[in-house]
Amino acid sequence: MSLAATSSPAIPIHARTSSPAASQNSSRNSSCASHRDGSNASSRRESFSSGSIVEDIDGIAQSFVDTHLEHSQKDGPKNYFEMQQVPDFCCPCGGFLGWKSIKLGGKGLSRSYSDLRSLASMSARGWAWEDTPAIATPTQETKQEKIQEPGSSLLEKLPSEILDQIISHLALDVPPNGYTPRNVDLISCLLASRTLHAATLSVLYRNMTFPHSIIFSKALTHMSQYPALGTLVRRLDFSHFTSVGLGRTKQMNSEIQNLTHRTLLQFLELLPNLKECLLQEHLEGDISAEVISKLFNGLPNLAAIDFCGSSSSHFSTVFQQALSSGPGLPLTLPNLRRVSFHECSGVPSSAFEVLLPRLVNLTHLDVTHTQISEDALFAIPETARITHLGLSRCIRLGGPRAVEFLTTHPAVRDSLVYLNVMTDASRYRLLEEEDVKKLLPKLPTTLRSLNLGGAKVTSAHTDALIPLTKHLEELGLSSADLSVQDLNRFFAPPAATGEASAAKRWVPPSLCYLDLTKISQLSVGIVFNTNSCLLLTKQSYPLQVIEFSDKLIIPLREKPKNTKTSPDWTVRELGRRGWYVRDPASMPDTPIDDGCRSWKMGARWWGMKKIPVAVGDVGGLYGHYMFKR
Repeated sequence: MSLAATSSPAIPIHARTSSPAASQNSSRNSSCASHRDGSNASSRRESFSSGSIVEDIDGIAQSFVDTHLEHSQKDGPKNYFEMQQVPDFCCPCGGFLGWKSIKLGGKGLSRSYSDLRSLASMSARGWAWEDTPAIATPTQETKQEKIQEPGSSLLEKLPSEILDQIISHLALDVPPNGYTPRNVDLISCLLASRTLHAATLSVLYRNMTFPHSIIFSKALTHMSQYPALGTLVRRLDFSHFTSVGLGRTKQMNSEIQNLTHRTLLQFLELLPNLKECLLQEHLEGDISAEVISKLFNGLPNLAAIDFCGSSSSHFSTVFQQALSSGPGLPLTLPNLRRVSFHECSGVPSSAFEVLLPRLVNLTHLDVTHTQISEDALFAIPETARITHLGLSRCIRLGGPRAVEFLTTHPAVRDSLVYLNVMTDASRYRLLEEEDVKKLLPKLPTTLRSLNLGGAKVTSAHTDALIPLTKHLEELGLSSADLSVQDLNRFFAPPAATGEASAAKRWVPPSLCYLDLTKISQLSVGIVFNTNSCLLLTKQSYPLQVIEFSDKLIIPLREKPKNTKTSPDWTVRELGRRGWYVRDPASMPDTPIDDGCRSWKMGARWWGMKKIPVAVGDVGGLYGHYMFKR
């Protein structure tokens, strides 16, 4: 903390707030405000992250806040800023010396909150954040307040590790919508005392999130002036970033030069201890070969990197240049453990064949919709222990070799927790019936999420699926050729036959989520006939979320009164996806499950299709790819 203390003049970027009460408006509960019953949150200010979403926390799974850019673009910068309330209170910065250095109208310096309140009562308004001004009541005797020595409060005497944990709860993973102030609670701690300033500084700069280029430019200028702050940064998060806003065109943003490949490289040079770098498609034009080379060669502590959605030819070209020209890649990258190329469809298979053999300690790999080859998969070092693997829509992979890799390679055969091999069966099928038959019995018991969407799953595989339901919490069976009777076997014990008494040894399933989209044998009438289908009964608990295709979701949404729906279930939709969600109130005798799991790395709700590489709240473009597509 000595470093932070020496940087006391370095007040963070956003020192301006509307009031101390604004900290409540910027809190986690505010950024994920309730969105019940599909109501239109018209009062919520629109985000400038195009198509971004954040999870809602109203107690029912699959609840999201879906924000769009259209309104703010249409209204233009003038109308947008007319909606902004002019702040009544400005946090002091720059040469601010502390609350006890405020002059009280010639009566000396302030010593306490009461002194400042008395000063405020001299004005007509009083404190700007109070409804009515405080009226000072004259008293004949004024008690002499005890002056507390700086640094002597109980809070300030706590060990720095405890202070760090406490203050960390004030930091926001998801930035507030629009251009409103961020982390105002941390700003308040930063200005409280020298001790809290030092403890807060590391929390404030640990995870840096940039929703637009203006904040990035300010951060770069500020940290260039105080380079010591760069050593505190551990995460660089662009998952909420958009290059569009305030009515600007892409050309206008490029001319402003707030964020370019040069400024991004300059910023990375200031972050020697960076551990996580979260990029995405809105930055792919500002990523150069030098930036990629810096990430792989110049940041020895880098543990996680995400290029989500970077599918342009420009990104593919500079990525290949970084791997082949200049210093290239080191022989091994032992600290780089979590890598995501989700939807990076332009990166050629040769790039993966160069990169993956160097990831000796790989744990998370998302190559969804890429050109990764079978040779690249088998080139993954045997020392890796992959827990999260996304191979969805990888058309260069063949079923037999993919099954061989998943069942024999030391990097995956005993460690998998999350596996996604989903494909669109109408275009390409990775796993045929024989491939599924070989794969299911050899999947490890560590697995918690399995997506077999598009695979040729039939009733013949039911016996192999049932043991998996005892430890799986998510199971994707999109396009499977299964009947209601097959699905019922997941939730009902077999009939007791003689001395075998299999029913006594039956273990209930652990399934919380089922993807049953595009299953031809399901219909509204069948699903809601609880006499023959167990999906919506209490017997299927802990099942919370069932993902259905449009042929079931549309009737539930548009004609709820004419459909025999269950009162204990609710329709939830986002983008292309629709879910039928169990109301927690329908199971009052069971503990409330908020969906949090360690393997979700911060996400709460079910059926994520993108693998996170950093622990944090879901939002921005990452939330879009996780739950909306």
